[in-house]
Amino acid sequence: MLQARETAIIQAVNRLLAERGFEAMTVDQVAIEVGIAKASLYKHFPSKEDLAAAAMVWVMRRAQAYLATLPSDASPMDNLRAVVGWTMALKLAGEMPSLPSQNSSLRAALVSNKDYMDGLMEVSDILGAWIEAAQSQGALNAKLPAIAVLYTIFARACDPVLEFLKMGQQYSDEEIVELVLSTCFDGLGSRANFRQETNG
Repeated sequence: MLQARETAIIQAVNRLLAERGFEAMTVDQVAIEVGIAKASLYKHFPSKEDLAAAAMVWVMRRAQAYLATLPSDASPMDNLRAVVGWTMALKLAGEMPSLPSQNSSLRAALVSNKDYMDGLMEVSDILGAWIEAAQSQGALNAKLPAIAVLYTIFARACDPVLEFLKMGQQYSDEEIVELVLSTCFDGLGSRANFRQETNG
């Protein structure tokens, strides 16, 4: 019963973080969303930062579980595209918390949260290895620092282009994911123009 309630709390926090972000989310909103008293909420999580950190840990564990499902014989580039596509699908479904601002108290709470940091390091190491392998195979620009590519991939989790395209109501979520994947991995320039420039 206790575990079920904590899961419900974390899922509610996750939705509110996705909709409003950490700064705009309140503990009162979480309590109302779950249908419990604010005092009961504090018995599970003593602060707003603890609530949000628990939701971020939950998302990180989902990411780790998703990475484990990717085929070991797939190319590094295919795996990277799959991860970015999965992340954007979560964002469009309202299941991806907005990342905290640079000065947010949540950032400090996350840095001190061992579960979150361990998960982040594992995910970063896996993605980093795929990035370096894709660069060595010529599938990604080898002139770009791997860390810049990694941060670009992480940034897709909060890409406003997804929401703008969804608001336009011209494309399905699947089509939006494919459009943004294309701009992320293939760029905005014409492939024909790119070939002319590199050959000329």
